[in-house]
Amino acid sequence: MMNQVAGMVNWGIIGCGDVCEVKSGPAFNKIPHSKLVAVMRRDAEKVKDFATRHQVSKYYTDANELILDRDVNAIYIATPPSFHELYTEQALAQGKPVYVEKPVTIHSESLIRMIEAEKKYNGKVSVAHYRRALPLFIQIKELLHSGVLGKIRLVLLNTLQPPVSKIVAQTGGNWRINPALSGGGLFHDLSPHQLDILYWLFGSPLATDVQVVNQGKLYDAPDLTMLRLQFANDIYFNGTWSFNVAEQAATDTCEIIGDRGNLRFSFFRVSTIELNNEDGKQFIEASYPENIQLPHIRNVVQYFRGEGSNPCSLEEALVTMQIMDQAKL
Repeated sequence: MMNQVAGMVNWGIIGCGDVCEVKSGPAFNKIPHSKLVAVMRRDAEKVKDFATRHQVSKYYTDANELILDRDVNAIYIATPPSFHELYTEQALAQGKPVYVEKPVTIHSESLIRMIEAEKKYNGKVSVAHYRRALPLFIQIKELLHSGVLGKIRLVLLNTLQPPVSKIVAQTGGNWRINPALSGGGLFHDLSPHQLDILYWLFGSPLATDVQVVNQGKLYDAPDLTMLRLQFANDIYFNGTWSFNVAEQAATDTCEIIGDRGNLRFSFFRVSTIELNNEDGKQFIEASYPENIQLPHIRNVVQYFRGEGSNPCSLEEALVTMQIMDQAKL
């Protein structure tokens, strides 16, 4: 039987940067049987500031000290991906379950080692593919299962953004475009959300074809990725990610087309579904929570306490990572 938390899940965050400010950090104190008790960041002034503003009693500049803190019994890893494997294994070795940000690490070989560590220490690891728990995507899955589109034929995705994108978090030094830290470029930052939802909806792809290029030469990673996937039941996906277009050309759209209709939505900008079938056109509104990861973290807390299944396992994240591995120069 895997280790589980008895009683309150007392969280420690490793890497309390921008993602933790609103998207995730406050959620840990808004969920039953969950509390944020410690945070870590290498910059002493910034970690103290975060702890003060969020009323966190303990703060560290050394990740190992946080992991060893006896008051902490669960770890959230929100550092650049190149550190995820190390901190995951260190936490598991201390018997502490791990919630790890996406992309879960920098390549599949690293992820396979994380899976082996999870088994070795009989631990629990859950991945922050949190869009699965958002009302928008739950509604889309229900619509597909209801048959309102008939048989699904085609999925078309376009994520076109200027070099400085409003849907990509901006950080000092911008590690997201440093392959040594992130695993790739901005495709590696955004596509895990999108590819995981495709997996969640349609299963593992049967075939993959990827083209990548660095058109703008602004950094040492691709800024254009074109991806084709084949899923079971003759479902085909065609996606384009470009991070070198004019602001006026920016778009974030996904369309699912069936033999009875189609639906359109955005992954990052709005939470409206446009459904068009033989019954006419309708717009279905969904809402995003203030702390966008809260519904997913609630499921993670239940999993760590032995009250539910894993909302996203390392094995599931490996499907996405194996696709991303092919999108490198």
